[in-house]
Amino acid sequence: MTPCRIIIAVIAWWISTAGTPALGEGELPQEQRDPRTIVVALDGSGEFRSIQAALDVAGKGDTIRIKAGVYPEDVTIHSKEDLKLIGEGIDTVTILGKDRVGVLHIGKWPYGATNIEISGMTINEHGGHAVGIFNGKGLVLHDLKVRGMLFGQQVQDVRIERCQIGGSETTGVQFADSQALLIGNVIHDNDHGVNIAGKSVVRLERNLITRQLFEAVVVTDQARAVVIANTLVKNGGAAAFLARSQSEVSGNIVSLNKVGFVVALTSQVQFSHNAFSETGEPYVRPGTPAVPAPELGNGSDLTADPGFLDPSRDDFRLRTDSPLIKVHDFAYLGALAPVSSER
Repeated sequence: MTPCRIIIAVIAWWISTAGTPALGEGELPQEQRDPRTIVVALDGSGEFRSIQAALDVAGKGDTIRIKAGVYPEDVTIHSKEDLKLIGEGIDTVTILGKDRVGVLHIGKWPYGATNIEISGMTINEHGGHAVGIFNGKGLVLHDLKVRGMLFGQQVQDVRIERCQIGGSETTGVQFADSQALLIGNVIHDNDHGVNIAGKSVVRLERNLITRQLFEAVVVTDQARAVVIANTLVKNGGAAAFLARSQSEVSGNIVSLNKVGFVVALTSQVQFSHNAFSETGEPYVRPGTPAVPAPELGNGSDLTADPGFLDPSRDDFRLRTDSPLIKVHDFAYLGALAPVSSER
């Protein structure tokens, strides 16, 4: 090989490897090594004392287990794939945050995060926000306590399940230009419960949404929503469907709210098999004051005492003699399965 060709070959090799971090002695490339479990513990019994430090070294397929403790740090997950972040328990692991607005960030522009699972911890708010999800896909958040707003923008295939989300001075859960499923959550004590905006496509199923100052659910802009089998109780309003949004609303319990459904003339909503009790006007058009719109009602609506187990103590499970059991194709209406009052 001539000297010129040797130089060209060396340059080509250098370009092909530039920006690739050097591997440590005996270390395998990411795609060749087995997934590992990394332990975080404040007492030093794990590999790391900091959640972020563990995330920084975690690779595809890894699981980070967080032992009990209160972690005063901001946490960011980005440029990660197939990663699990599992706390020891919702009441034993708390992430407090430190310096920025939002304690836990998943994805960030222009980087994303793909196939991330987070569970078993409490996430506090800082600056009004607790969790921010940006530019990610395949994200599962379950069995969490979120004290503040959970906000998602430009995220796809998000599943939020069995979480407690509350204490926001604005909105409990807000999505913009996103695709998400919320199932089996308790969303409580916010100004608004769930806000679905932009071109989002969101399904709300079997959620208890209670004690919002204003509406439990707001669907606006060009968003599309399926609001099915939720219990919307003790809110300023059950739901508002605004702008050019499109929604399907079926099998919900609407009880003890100041008003039921607010429906803008520009929105498109299909209602069926919703149950109303001790709520102001079931259907209204927006205005000051709101204008009753009984013509929006559906012949399948029910007006009946739902038979909550103990609404004075916020126990909104249905008694076994509730009239909301076996309605149309629903085993029961609302979020919570019937139980015997003797239990």
